[in-house]
Amino acid sequence: MKKIGVLTSGGDAPGMNAAIRAVVRKAIYHNVEVYGIKYGYQGLIDGNIEKMELGSVGDIIQRGGTKLYSARCEEFKTEEGQQKGIEQLKKHGIDGLVVIGGDGSFRGAKKLTEKGYPCIGVPGTIDNDIPGTDFTIGFDTALNTIIEAIDKIRDTATSHERTYVIEVMGRDAGDLALWAGLADGAETILVPEREENFDDVVQRLKRGHERGKKHSIILVAEGVGSGFEFGQRIKEATDLETRVTVLGHTQRGGSPTAADRVLASRLGAKAVDILLSGKAGRIVGIQNNQLVDHDIIEALNQKHSIDMEMYQLSQELSI
Repeated sequence: MKKIGVLTSGGDAPGMNAAIRAVVRKAIYHNVEVYGIKYGYQGLIDGNIEKMELGSVGDIIQRGGTKLYSARCEEFKTEEGQQKGIEQLKKHGIDGLVVIGGDGSFRGAKKLTEKGYPCIGVPGTIDNDIPGTDFTIGFDTALNTIIEAIDKIRDTATSHERTYVIEVMGRDAGDLALWAGLADGAETILVPEREENFDDVVQRLKRGHERGKKHSIILVAEGVGSGFEFGQRIKEATDLETRVTVLGHTQRGGSPTAADRVLASRLGAKAVDILLSGKAGRIVGIQNNQLVDHDIIEALNQKHSIDMEMYQLSQELSI
């Protein structure tokens, strides 16, 4: 393998730049040329590809977002779109591809692998919803962004004696809500993986109010539903002054934490090692602080789940 490509696809995540840097420099260390593909699979189809040197990834490890940019690409889901991508890979003499992104990005990588182009997936998503790895690139940074926001909201919630409903990202995964809720002492955490009885939420709020509690924090993962709708239901059921905050895309931005920079560096380098070893169709990850890799098809067929012991603990500590 003399030439490899790297792209970022789907939603951006803090730490993607650190992963790109690791891929480029690890490959060059092994005398392998690296080509950056801009705008994900759309850029692959369009031939938006350029050779990367050591200096191409200088001074990016601390930056959020992705130097290679990202884009959604419906065309690549089609046979015709995939063929266009393959033609571009052939044109540039690229022998293998590192794909940094989430499950949708990995499905594209799986298709390319099946068509003869070796791909390795590097999990980069704030949702932490990729099976086969304890953590994904960007999760820790997004988590700390949420915690910082909740700390500030709690100050004003205390001053005005209000109940705050805070909607966080995560799509169909509740990890961000669960971890942030436990870390910040939220009274209620609503996640897609566990149905919460609305009456129980109301009774918990009323009990707290009766014993003199001045404010409450409720975290809602976006996969559960609208934070505004839930806030309205809370207000109507409790008659407590209620406010809603949707943190939105602030959760994706910012300089990556040390944990995400290190994780991204390790996973990016591991992806290159696997490609050079002749393997294909793998996803790299970390389990019990050890680097691992899994078959991409097996990983995509698994279902993400939250840590139910953590969820139970959050319930016990929020009485």
